[in-house]
Amino acid sequence: MLHLLNKNAIINISKHKSRTKSRITRFCRKDIFYNIICISHFFLRILQNNPKTNKNKKEKMKKISRLLASIMLAVTSMTACAQNPTDILLWQNGAPNDNGNPQDTAKVRVFLPNPEEATGRAVVICPGGGYQHLAMNHEGYDWAPFFNNMGIAAIVLKYRMPNGNCEVPVADAEEAMRLVRRNAKAWNIKVDQVGIMGFSAGGHLASTIATHSKGDAKPDFQILFYPVITMMPDITHKGSHDNFLGKDAKKKDEKLYSNDIQVSRATPKAFIALSDDDHTVFPANGVNYYTELYRHDVPASLHVYPSGGHGWGIRDRFKYHNEMELELKAWLRSF
Repeated sequence: MLHLLNKNAIINISKHKSRTKSRITRFCRKDIFYNIICISHFFLRILQNNPKTNKNKKEKMKKISRLLASIMLAVTSMTACAQNPTDILLWQNGAPNDNGNPQDTAKVRVFLPNPEEATGRAVVICPGGGYQHLAMNHEGYDWAPFFNNMGIAAIVLKYRMPNGNCEVPVADAEEAMRLVRRNAKAWNIKVDQVGIMGFSAGGHLASTIATHSKGDAKPDFQILFYPVITMMPDITHKGSHDNFLGKDAKKKDEKLYSNDIQVSRATPKAFIALSDDDHTVFPANGVNYYTELYRHDVPASLHVYPSGGHGWGIRDRFKYHNEMELELKAWLRSF
């Protein structure tokens, strides 16, 4: 009897190991395939830009490059989340503050990865738009396949515009963080693996949450793309400043929401990406933030691309799109 029980246990364990190995193999193959395509695409673009490459070869390379880009998109689509996204109103019983526009409501769209590939990690995404509008697609929804393919839940936040009341978007972002942790069990998320991501003015909002918020609203990591960091008049983005604090902002508020000044040892680790030729949000915003993180012994990774300007998000027309994705993936896998 004892022998039979042991034998059955061994069989069950073997089956479990086989299933697990199959899942891991399938995931790894998919990821390796995608990365090989990305690298091939990258080298093709180098050859295209080589003055020694003749015109006919360049045309052929362009066609191959387009084909590879299509394959990359197909792979991303095929391996995207199996579960349909869900929209959730953020303030079911009414928001604690308002911006004077009752039609402007906050909500999140939740994209969950396949349960068998879920890592337990999640990221709340804050699109940019100068605190005046939101770039919901290339800085929001379009990122879901990228994260879901890595087993990471993507929660895209449509936050309310401040209209001079800075507490409005901050409250929305904090509530989004709390919402994710409240639903951690149902969504297969680990409460200590919830990060925040932001673009441009959304990067200011994300870095505000990273440096100011506490408890369940505090993120475990932050991802910032060409972020507005400071509210100080000399290098801030004027539109974001005026919409967030008002045109006649007080000096103490400008200082309070200059997030490079607010960095401490408790600030979460960061990935920062921007372009050297960004004339909309000066690179000094992200660079100064990185410097303060470094000074306070907070792990951070800064990526400055030679060109690209502002607002590229996940658009593949950004010249360094493939490099950016590979570097972000590598950083996310480093912890």
